[in-house]
Amino acid sequence: MIVRIWLATATAEGAKRYRQHFEGNVLPELKSLAGFLKAYLLTRQHDGVVEIEVHTLWQSLEAIRAFAGPDPESAVVEPQAQAVLTSYDRTVTHFAAIEYLAHPKGA
Repeated sequence: MIVRIWLATATAEGAKRYRQHFEGNVLPELKSLAGFLKAYLLTRQHDGVVEIEVHTLWQSLEAIRAFAGPDPESAVVEPQAQAVLTSYDRTVTHFAAIEYLAHPKGA
């Protein structure tokens, strides 16, 4: 499994609008791609801005290329998203992930 991580910042209103964009536009596209597993949209208020981290989980680098194109390290930031962010990374970071699950209580 590969985790793709992208970072941005926004105002409180911009972060709200980015979430709406992510849920309404980005997620439907991701869900249509073979090899996409899940996404996390992380936010936190810090030093007067909202920090945003998007973590997407993929089965393979080939699956990521279907979304990002031939250069998988390039961020995919649509103009709609750019308009509501105060800053954003033009590149992403990929990590190989090993998943460990908690045991249910009583197991």
